[in-house]
Amino acid sequence: MKAPYPGTHSPAQNPPEYPSAGFSGPPGYTGHPAPQAGYPIPPAGYPAPQASYPGVGPVGFPGQHQPVSHQSGAPAGIPWMPAPPPPANCPPGLEYLTQIDQLLIHQQIELLEVLTGFETNNKYEIKNSLGQRIYFAAEDTDCCTRNCCGPSRPFTMRILDNMGREVITLERPLRCTSCCFPCCLQEIEIQAPPGIPVGYVTQTWHPCLPRFTVQNERREDVLKITGPCVVCSCCADIDFEIKSLDDKYVVGKISKQWSGLVREMFTDVDNFGIQFPLDLDVKMKAVMLGACFLIDFMFFEMTRGEQRSGVW
Repeated sequence: MKAPYPGTHSPAQNPPEYPSAGFSGPPGYTGHPAPQAGYPIPPAGYPAPQASYPGVGPVGFPGQHQPVSHQSGAPAGIPWMPAPPPPANCPPGLEYLTQIDQLLIHQQIELLEVLTGFETNNKYEIKNSLGQRIYFAAEDTDCCTRNCCGPSRPFTMRILDNMGREVITLERPLRCTSCCFPCCLQEIEIQAPPGIPVGYVTQTWHPCLPRFTVQNERREDVLKITGPCVVCSCCADIDFEIKSLDDKYVVGKISKQWSGLVREMFTDVDNFGIQFPLDLDVKMKAVMLGACFLIDFMFFEMTRGEQRSGVW
């Protein structure tokens, strides 16, 4: 069942230009041919979709009726989702989220980190259920912060579209990580476009359960997120339920997916799935991304070897 939830709206804005932030789209990108039939002409500055072929979603995630587009020179098997026309009051770059109700987040393996244990900036691919890449996320923190603060570190996460433009920025400040202290709890701010907050995810104190409150840009509570009492599982997914404010309805979930024994034991590389209502306010969909990254760092960033050693 779905629950009613307040949407948030802001006046329409002209998409500003943003630097690539170190990622310029898929290798060899040179542009697109004419738009596919059935799609209106995208706004200036966004690539037009290419010819499509039928796609099949991953196991456990039903496929969506969206065209699959391969960009010129992109590696085989890594298509980009074509940008749909932006609706009114939609921040630039978030139009990709208007037509989907699921996201898949795959963290990339960093060989230097696996071989030496030296913490590097995390990188993620964000895809729809057809496997089309929607965004690329890259952590932006300095070496000292990463290796001294570990998973508790403050960070800036830059989320880029397929043109390498930063469309979402996540800001996590340094906060307390112990459940024994009910103040100064974890929080993350979601900005879209960068510099303009569209929502927040704040930790709610509870002695046993991971609990979070999802807020809009005016700091008004919109949804709740509740995790399991024991945030670990063998050969199974770990679900954090997205609920209405009165806890009566479950409207979605953020799932830490089982990545296989080797990855789970020796790396901190994780895969996540996010499900939310199709008609959820697009800004709140972006906030769900922020919630997913906060949950990843709080509960799953350390390798299992470090957890067994008592570091976490």
